Amino acid sequence: MWDLTWVLQRLSWSDLLDIFLVALLFFGLFYTLRGTRAVPLVRGITALLVALALLSRLIELRAFSWMIQQLLPALLVAVPVIFQPELRRALERLGRGRLFLITSQDQLRGNAMHAIVTATQQMAERRTGALIVFERQTGLQEYVETGIPLDSIVTTELLLTIFEPHTVLHDGAIIVRDGRIAAAACVMPLTAAFLSDRQLGLRHRAGIGITEDSDAVALVVSEERGRISLTHNGRIIRDLDTGRLESILNTFLNQHRPDATPGLWQRLRRANRRNAGGKG
Repeated sequence: MWDLTWVLQRLSWSDLLDIFLVALLFFGLFYTLRGTRAVPLVRGITALLVALALLSRLIELRAFSWMIQQLLPALLVAVPVIFQPELRRALERLGRGRLFLITSQDQLRGNAMHAIVTATQQMAERRTGALIVFERQTGLQEYVETGIPLDSIVTTELLLTIFEPHTVLHDGAIIVRDGRIAAAACVMPLTAAFLSDRQLGLRHRAGIGITEDSDAVALVVSEERGRISLTHNGRIIRDLDTGRLESILNTFLNQHRPDATPGLWQRLRRANRRNAGGKG
């Protein structure tokens, strides 16, 4: 405690300003990378640097320490190249004055959820095909860039307009990020897995494919049968009503531990088999 007091007494206002600016820089960096695929890369680089620093300090390895010192300048040059998409997005936000814009994410997600469920029910009744992808921990920026950027509030009317067969944006997926539509007409990867049901077309394959490449959740509406399906982790739950759909989406999108979903999926699959058996 005495050491801390001694340090605080010797801090000047310029030292505090210096610490604040460095902290602000790191906060802006991590805030920009939040929700992108660069987060695991940052963790890996950080762990590597910490391990190398400890190794070079604890054990006197002169050649190894010299090599690390020579590699650090090269790493500083490589970082802007590696994080080029994220840095570009940060500069665009800065230019629009929205770098540190704080919004009520819970309210946005709640309003978006109600609009999506309502639009899904209407599209299923009209047999309008739709593919809605929800971004979670793994960023989907590379797929956002394949479509038309919107960055708009989610409304039932907008969703119905986007997926109307006679509109330009209907062919593709929309990506929902933080309660807003990030982009429409996005191209999703198709699953290479064998699907026994021949009624599952390209839209369902795309819904399964994006969940194989990320932890996203995809909502699929079949235009042939007007059925609602949900995909996650390469698996699909079919023939959902709007009540179950809203409950499942809230469970997936409000939880912060993606590894906690297998139990939920087991319960859903058992319920799905019981419903299928009752219909037969």
